[in-house]
Amino acid sequence: MDIGLNLPVMVPGLDRATVAGWCRAVDQGPFSCLAVGERMNFPNPEMTVTLSAAAAWTERVQLLYNVMVMPLHHEVLAAKQIATLDVLSGGRVTVGLGVGGREEDYAALDVPYAPKTRLARLERKAARMKRIWAGEKAVESALRPVEPAPLQPGGPKMLAGSLFPQSIERASRWADGLLGFSFGMAGPELQFAFDLARTKWQEAGRPAPRLVTGTWFALGPKARDQMDDYLGRYLNFMGDAAEFVIPSVKCLDAQSLKDAIARARDLGADEVVLAPTTSDVDEVKRLEDLLF
Repeated sequence: MDIGLNLPVMVPGLDRATVAGWCRAVDQGPFSCLAVGERMNFPNPEMTVTLSAAAAWTERVQLLYNVMVMPLHHEVLAAKQIATLDVLSGGRVTVGLGVGGREEDYAALDVPYAPKTRLARLERKAARMKRIWAGEKAVESALRPVEPAPLQPGGPKMLAGSLFPQSIERASRWADGLLGFSFGMAGPELQFAFDLARTKWQEAGRPAPRLVTGTWFALGPKARDQMDDYLGRYLNFMGDAAEFVIPSVKCLDAQSLKDAIARARDLGADEVVLAPTTSDVDEVKRLEDLLF
């Protein structure tokens, strides 16, 4: 099973030196991917710009959109951006696509939240991106299609950032796999999602899905305080409910994190992508020493 690592993009105060240091540490280590998440009303850097910088500062690791909130993006522009990144990175891009869950991020871009239609919009946009990558013209009368073409034939693999049964079922029609996330990687939760994905992909007559999950972690000397501070900021959209959720996140010491990784491996995960809760680059070495 592969182990990937998010950049600490949801930690405020990032600068060039910090992001470059993380990129190089991840690339020089045993990690499978370097991932970046997306928010709008938050102090994180923009996703594609950050992954583009990571492409220049790395040579080996996969670059993972974890995840692009697709209804916020025009699919033709996104297809061009992602294809360009695939070319510049030497074909190292994987695209996680989802619908997000924060209405304020939709409002910031004047995009209707419309929960009842978000999954359908995601599916249509994903399908059109694939057609653009295959050379379909965005404008019938145009002299050329939208280019450049991705370096990977057919375009980068698409994973569905799906957490719930309806979204997992719909993803079986268009995605190459599942890109989940868990507060603690509990066994029953992972098994349900993985079994449902395997069943729905098989029913759709498609190859077995790539199964990816992830969670937050904290390994430093003040791990509990670090985790509480991070989640208190990141989950503030939940209001008072956050105070009940935060204590359930338990991957903040060596044994609990190792146990969570083992559960995912035993249930058939292909990859676990871990999200740090600090910008301290020493956390990369702590994680490497623990898991490899």
